[in-house]
Amino acid sequence: MLAKVSSAATFGIDAYLVTIEVDASKGLPTVVMVGLPEGAVRESKDRVRTAIQNSGYEFPLQRITVNFAPADVRKEGSSYDLPVALGILATQGFIKQEKLKQFVILGELSLDGGIRKINGVLPIAQAVRRTKKRGLIIPWDNAPEAAIVSQIEVYPVRNLLEVIRFLNEEIEIERFTIDVKEVFRDGQDYEIDFGDVKGQEEVKRALEIAAAGGHNIIMLGPPGSGKSMMAKRLPTILPSLTVEEALDTTKIHSVMGLLPPKRSLITIRPFRSPHHTISDVGLIGGSQDPRPGEVSLAHRGVLFLDELPEFRRNALEVLRQPLEDGVVTISRVRRSVTFPASVMLVAAMNPCPCGYYGHRKKECRCTPPEIQRYVSKISGPLVDRIDLHVEVPSLSFHDMTREDRSEDSKDIKARVMRAREIQRERFKKEKIFTNAQMNTRQIKRYCQIDKEGKELIRMAMEELGLSARAHHRILKVSRTISDLAGEDSIKPEYVAEAIQYRRLDRRYLY
Repeated sequence: MLAKVSSAATFGIDAYLVTIEVDASKGLPTVVMVGLPEGAVRESKDRVRTAIQNSGYEFPLQRITVNFAPADVRKEGSSYDLPVALGILATQGFIKQEKLKQFVILGELSLDGGIRKINGVLPIAQAVRRTKKRGLIIPWDNAPEAAIVSQIEVYPVRNLLEVIRFLNEEIEIERFTIDVKEVFRDGQDYEIDFGDVKGQEEVKRALEIAAAGGHNIIMLGPPGSGKSMMAKRLPTILPSLTVEEALDTTKIHSVMGLLPPKRSLITIRPFRSPHHTISDVGLIGGSQDPRPGEVSLAHRGVLFLDELPEFRRNALEVLRQPLEDGVVTISRVRRSVTFPASVMLVAAMNPCPCGYYGHRKKECRCTPPEIQRYVSKISGPLVDRIDLHVEVPSLSFHDMTREDRSEDSKDIKARVMRAREIQRERFKKEKIFTNAQMNTRQIKRYCQIDKEGKELIRMAMEELGLSARAHHRILKVSRTISDLAGEDSIKPEYVAEAIQYRRLDRRYLY
């Protein structure tokens, strides 16, 4: 007897349906799996056998053939356990196939018949929405995530016996629903705030400009000056995620199994801070079955690279495409996959190998050539994609012990939002949203400066030794500073401020 069960799988961050065909015929008792099953899928026959027996059913003493279609795509993971078990039971007449055909079914089985949580449920739910299927039968722990897609029916289950009785219409399972707006509204609070940062007003100003225009930024300063502390607080002044952005972000974390406990939706901007020993695959994504890397996990948020010169050169070089295009494309022999990677890059580094150049108290023992070699570990093409370079001085005792509280993130965010609204109106007929995304044509159109401003840029390039690539970056940042001030024209003082944020472009850094 033949039975068919619909399941699903993910490739990259998208999902597709998998049809599981189970045939029971005469022959030596065995289970044969075809259709490119890998690892955990091949092992599932032992879990399925034991789970069926511990649920009160006899495992058939027949030749069981299980086919996973499409057969030319590799099948991985443990989410096929439940549909395979139901297919085997359906061949024996224990389950009504009419209702079985209405659902897409996923779940990992434990030996006692319990059903465990799986990864990638959100993109699978979105894929089911595009089919004629009635809905999903999934593990109970995955229900809040799947219910984010409100157009399908979600039925959470705890064990194999419960699924069998539901499909045979012996019991009713209440459809799981969730109020997306309430989940979204309740999860947008941050536990940290810029009000906790003492001093460093110039650096906070630079971070505000970066947030307002979507600019990448690098901070240079000695250890303990607050670089990491301020970087972690940058998401608190960025515009809040929209529902669509939250779904995009959640899909990536869902596939990787990184959703926070008891959270069905990523409602705040991600902040990812990989260690400097990370490989290029870990940073950008890849492996034999392409998976998202840190740059994609930071999509719609902040990617923070601390101790930037300590990262491997090849790992930093692969960042150039996502910083330019906002996506990562990984090609393999069979097919290619594209991951979203629209991030704000925030980097931090010491000013010299020992870290104490410019420190108020500690003496730097590095020679100028050593300092220059250290800074030169960052390639020119990567620096070209960073709009703001800001120095972070060491804190004085007075700054560290001052009692007054600094400006809160809420107040800074209000100014950032006003600047973003100006940009949204400016670019409503373009395919971009922030000043940092402007191309050469758009810079020429929207970044007009007067004669005095042009003279400032000329002097900076000639006397300070700024590179030619700094020219467009200065204009973009000047445009953002003007937006923060609520001005239509770019005044010379805005150009002057933008010029001081090009430290790494100078011919002689120190």
